[in-house]
Amino acid sequence: MLTWPDVLALASDGNPDPPRRVEKTADEWRAVLTQEQYRVARDKGTERAHSSEMCSLFEPGRYRCICCATELFDSSAKFESGTGWPSFALPLADNVVAYIWDNAYGMKRIEAACNVCDAHLGHVFPDGPAPSGLRFCINAVSLQKVVAED
Repeated sequence: MLTWPDVLALASDGNPDPPRRVEKTADEWRAVLTQEQYRVARDKGTERAHSSEMCSLFEPGRYRCICCATELFDSSAKFESGTGWPSFALPLADNVVAYIWDNAYGMKRIEAACNVCDAHLGHVFPDGPAPSGLRFCINAVSLQKVVAED
């Protein structure tokens, strides 16, 4: 199971190979994303806290990258963090999220990005629930919910 020391090592030493790569020009991304999706996912923006109802929705399903549709998180790993952004304890697979040191704004954080298309998702912190202890604090605008089929 992924732990905080693993995240730090990946951010420092390199991420696993992604399952595939999706690369587009800025104009190609702008053609398929809304202005807000582009600002957050491609320009590493942050949506306003509590701006999405996704934080309080816990129906079964999976969450895909808004840019490349890679499945990133399962609802079984979602929890209420009280932060105002959807939070997950673990990604769906070891190779779908990339970990990148982020020293912007005088903070030292680990960015969580889609390992397939480099979309900015949010950040990961070591204050999540057991057993991983991780909190993936993710911008809802970077995600697309896929409802589980019966």
